[in-house]
Amino acid sequence: MKAEIHPKYHKTKIECACGAVFAVGSTKEKMTVEICSNCHPFYTGKEKLVDAAGRVEKFKSRAAKAKK
Repeated sequence: MKAEIHPKYHKTKIECACGAVFAVGSTKEKMTVEICSNCHPFYTGKEKLVDAAGRVEKFKSRAAKAKK
């Protein structure tokens, strides 16, 4: 490696919103994430329900009001 052209490499702790902490190498000193492998539905096998029907109904009612 050439001297003084590369960013500093840190042992970084990544903190997730669920409370999990991972140690990795990075150029940033500290990172926070909203979702990780401990809480992501793909890895946990637990599906989080999203109220898509409620959102669609709200949109349709707003669209109907706008037409009037």
